[in-house]
Amino acid sequence: MEKILTITVPSYNVEKFLNQTLDSFIHDEILDDIEVLIVDDGSKDHTAEIGKEYEEKYPQTFRVISKENGGHGSTINRGIAEAKGRYFKVVDGDDWVNTEDFVKLIQKLKDCSADYVFTNYYEVNDVTGEKKPVTFPGIRLNEEMPFHAIAKETKISMHAVVIKTSLLKEHGIRLDEHCFYVDVEYILYPVPFVEKVIYFELYVYMYRLAQVGQSVSMQGYQKHMQNHIDVIMHVLDYIENYKKTGNAEEDKVRYMERRIGEMAHGQVDIFTSFPVNDKEIQKKFQDFDEALKKKSLTVYHETGEYSGMLRMLRKVKFRGYEAIVNLSKVRNR
Repeated sequence: MEKILTITVPSYNVEKFLNQTLDSFIHDEILDDIEVLIVDDGSKDHTAEIGKEYEEKYPQTFRVISKENGGHGSTINRGIAEAKGRYFKVVDGDDWVNTEDFVKLIQKLKDCSADYVFTNYYEVNDVTGEKKPVTFPGIRLNEEMPFHAIAKETKISMHAVVIKTSLLKEHGIRLDEHCFYVDVEYILYPVPFVEKVIYFELYVYMYRLAQVGQSVSMQGYQKHMQNHIDVIMHVLDYIENYKKTGNAEEDKVRYMERRIGEMAHGQVDIFTSFPVNDKEIQKKFQDFDEALKKKSLTVYHETGEYSGMLRMLRKVKFRGYEAIVNLSKVRNR
């Protein structure tokens, strides 16, 4: 029987959460329609053993793939390589799905031909349990549309999206390994090949936030800053190479540029979160800005539009850095 959906579960030391993650996929109505690949990324805890329990109980659905540690991107790359489902989704090992709407999604995918399928999701505060809905207002429901119909209207996140597996395999989509923040690569690298999209008003993904040391906290961004910069530069290279193919679609180019421009603006915030007298950070900030200008004038100028502070730094060639950044911080209090 053909699997409708492959769920890849990147799993590194997630023994605390994995039972909740895997339990959320279990429903008699869909067990034969899905495959769940638990990609154990060299965990040091009982992640693999927990996964094996599900593999033994539901061998037609769950499979553990143990590998050397290679980072989030490596687990997704392995999942793509092993996937047998018609569609592909990533659910991190410390997140889960809303089973009721997940079942509905599987039923809808059976009659779907779109390249990108996206749904609503919840951001769940790990401390308070509060759920914040993330939706896509203004997008037509249950209707396959060309990508350009939504390109200016929304920004699809990794938690929302399901991608046709053949698109990932046939175009050799691969993410950076040993690197954080590759979710942006996962979202943008397939865009040049996406023709049809569809939006279902279901709440599927449950995204756990507010964990201590999470990579998307400012502490995490500071710790893994070079990864963040590398992803920005790699995606800019990808966009420029796409533009050189001769058949690049403007709507897709602009969609990718806007998304990576937001990430570049976030990088400005990361630089200014450090002490203003840190000379090494000042140098890295200036080097980053110069590299951004060389890679993409469009993204460079748009990043300046986001930030008056950055425009001033550029105007004075980063002289008076401490005074300018301090003034910006005072104004933004």
